[in-house]
Amino acid sequence: MTLSWRRLRPGRRASKELQLGEPADVEMELTIPNHFRCPISLDLMKDPVTLSTGITYDRQSIETWIEAGNLTCPITNQALTCLEPIPNHTILKMIQDWCVQKKSFGIERIPTPRIPITSLQVSEILSRITTAAASHGQKTDDCRDLVRKIKALSKESERNKRCVVASGTGSVLAAAFAALSSSQRQNVAVLEEILSALTLVFPMDGEACSYLGSAASLHCMVWFLESGDLSHRRNAALVLKETLSSDHQKIDALLEIEGALEALVKLIKEPVCPTSTKASLVVMYNMVNNNFTSSLSKDKIKERLVEMGLVSLLSEILVDAERSICEKALGVLDALCGSKGGREKAYHHALTMPVVVKKILRVSDLATEFSVSILWKLCKNEGREDGGVLVEVLQVGAFQKLLLLLQLGCAERTKDKATELLKVLNIHRERLECIDSTDFKALKRSF
Repeated sequence: MTLSWRRLRPGRRASKELQLGEPADVEMELTIPNHFRCPISLDLMKDPVTLSTGITYDRQSIETWIEAGNLTCPITNQALTCLEPIPNHTILKMIQDWCVQKKSFGIERIPTPRIPITSLQVSEILSRITTAAASHGQKTDDCRDLVRKIKALSKESERNKRCVVASGTGSVLAAAFAALSSSQRQNVAVLEEILSALTLVFPMDGEACSYLGSAASLHCMVWFLESGDLSHRRNAALVLKETLSSDHQKIDALLEIEGALEALVKLIKEPVCPTSTKASLVVMYNMVNNNFTSSLSKDKIKERLVEMGLVSLLSEILVDAERSICEKALGVLDALCGSKGGREKAYHHALTMPVVVKKILRVSDLATEFSVSILWKLCKNEGREDGGVLVEVLQVGAFQKLLLLLQLGCAERTKDKATELLKVLNIHRERLECIDSTDFKALKRSF
């Protein structure tokens, strides 16, 4: 088979052809030997591996075949007795030598690929981590080195990362974190490494979240949120979000830890990175919308968040936040506006009304739904004779946006709230109205 590797004839010969009136761009084709080509992709193999049937393939091609659920050899159709392909160093050396010989054709030598880790090797490392974590602090250095090794292997290639995750690394690391958390100050270094490694093996299974949801683990993560450096605060926020998202019953245990809410709000007030900000917002959203928490507890959580100035923080974040952060911030603000204290703070913040109205039809359907819900809660509970917030939202163009929203279509729940808002706002329409026409650029009907 001929591939598209070509080269021009040497310059001297080309000059001679020009003198004779012949074309100088005559090309020479290069044929790749058949046994250097992968039977699946038909391309030159970069990492040849041999299956239990004796047939050699390129690693990426055959692993894609196996991961698709095929347990037979593509060529012989025989059942595979082992799913771990063996590197074929002989063929690789021959291909590399051939590439060197054909260098004049512009072919670069294929580098020697790193041998990916096997599930057996990962299991051995995890077993040593478990033993080291159970040594009551006597082998913390060994445990830290092993966790670093797991991290390095995971970052080496996507294939390694899949192998590490599939081997149950999340559960082992979570168990080690729980075991070492009881003496967090003596085991800070290894706990930091475990937190960092855990962020590489998301999503975690129920067993891992169970370990991380223990009282000792939660206390340790809150401690890192409060006193860790930037990277450790980020990792703690991500792991905490993953733990609570899969098990909302752990939220009550987190709320009992002194300083937990303050540490989460601090991530909003003093952001480390967008990822940690999103994680903190998700945790707080789960707190105020947790079905396992009583209404009284939810109200107390909202009151505490409002007292910490979260309404003002969210209003300021929404001014120029990216889509994902905007959706999450609106979700938390919507929950806080369900409390009297939250509404009072929103009424007295100059940015709240303009920024919420601006997000309607600007970010996403979810952001629009939250924005309409916030306006509905604020306008429905407005009791001032001069109209107060009703006049304010009219002045920033809420009436026109709500009309447009109904025309474009939205969820039934949002539609009901928008309709009710229009009825309330219509009473005050004789007041001053203004609207930014750029809000409606590029909008299209959904029908």
